[in-house]
Amino acid sequence: MTIERPEPSFSNDETGMLRSFLDHFRGTVRLQASGLTDDQLAQTLPPSDLTLGGMLKHLAFVEDYWFSYNLAAHEPSPPWDTAPWGDDPDWDWHSAAGATHAELDALLAAAIARSDACLDAALAEDPDLGRAVARPRDPAKGGTATLRWVLVHMVEEYARHAGHADLIRQSIDGATDV
Repeated sequence: MTIERPEPSFSNDETGMLRSFLDHFRGTVRLQASGLTDDQLAQTLPPSDLTLGGMLKHLAFVEDYWFSYNLAAHEPSPPWDTAPWGDDPDWDWHSAAGATHAELDALLAAAIARSDACLDAALAEDPDLGRAVARPRDPAKGGTATLRWVLVHMVEEYARHAGHADLIRQSIDGATDV
């Protein structure tokens, strides 16, 4: 499996710049998990219970939640549609235990492809990043996100977890240049 980590563009319009940073961090996290055994993907860096495998599944969920569910107003797809969120609010992280690297990476790659398709469709319909997403949120919880907010949030989400992935990966095999 070859994972690409494109460099963010130095000069682009706002949408292109945000997408290039998102693609860079998507590739960074996937690269941090590459080359590890399934057991290594389940390793934690105490005192945290975060794992690289859990991170891959969590990011697949976040992709689907923001781009498919909120932006495009699609209903949750498997495995999110039947996840026992009430029993474990961190189910996406914890349920990765026992899954293979191939399964988890494929789940994330498919979620990224769906997200890009939702984003492409939304931008083709209306390229204004200031427009609200299709699924409004409860105003008591801060109002409705804009397309710009979703893109910035996803860059932030991946950048934060890329830092976690750096630390976890280094604790597993000493790699610092992945």
